[in-house]
Amino acid sequence: MKLPIRNIILLVLMLASAGLAIAMRPTQKIADQGPKVVLETMIPHAFGEWQEEKQSGTQIVDPQTKEMLDKIYSQTLSRTYINGSGYRVMLSIAYGNDQSDSMQVHKPEVCYPAQGFALQGKQSGTLAVTNGEIPVIRILTTLGQRSEPVTYWTTIGDQVVKPGIHKKLAEMSYGLSGKIPDGMLIRVSSIDAQSDNAYQMQNRFAAQMLDALAPQHRQRLTGNLQPN
Repeated sequence: MKLPIRNIILLVLMLASAGLAIAMRPTQKIADQGPKVVLETMIPHAFGEWQEEKQSGTQIVDPQTKEMLDKIYSQTLSRTYINGSGYRVMLSIAYGNDQSDSMQVHKPEVCYPAQGFALQGKQSGTLAVTNGEIPVIRILTTLGQRSEPVTYWTTIGDQVVKPGIHKKLAEMSYGLSGKIPDGMLIRVSSIDAQSDNAYQMQNRFAAQMLDALAPQHRQRLTGNLQPN
């Protein structure tokens, strides 16, 4: 039985497309270049005005099961810090050495409502640090009487990216160059009914934390900073 010429051409094009996709598949992991990421040792237990609170009763929201977290990320870190005035800030960092769309599962505006929180607001902002500015997302969540403002940002390779199309474009750019990017989601939050005060304290916390990091580790969390 002879196949029509049109079907043969379509088959050849499909096979060529599949072969091209395999040939262009990224193979070089960025995580294998430079210093290895070890969150537990990268992030100091004390810096600036902040000290890790070992026996904290404050709940850090981690809505995914450990099995899911282990599947999505290579490492996670969750700590609560307190300053001399008794103000507490919760820090959560998730790192994936093989970045993929699955990182979007852990976006705070998705995971907080999954825990029963109400999402009261969301806005873009910037975090001013020593050498520039980091684009961040701020959300306001509530659970009963608990009000928890959140600030977070995401990195892809050496870039801080906004969720959505910016993240997709960064992933595509690395993929076209044959590289598999790593990525982080850095989140700080505090239980505070005054959201403006919470965001100011979170900015202060994050800036002091980044200043305390070794330069190579700071670059991992901030990417190539935008100038002030």
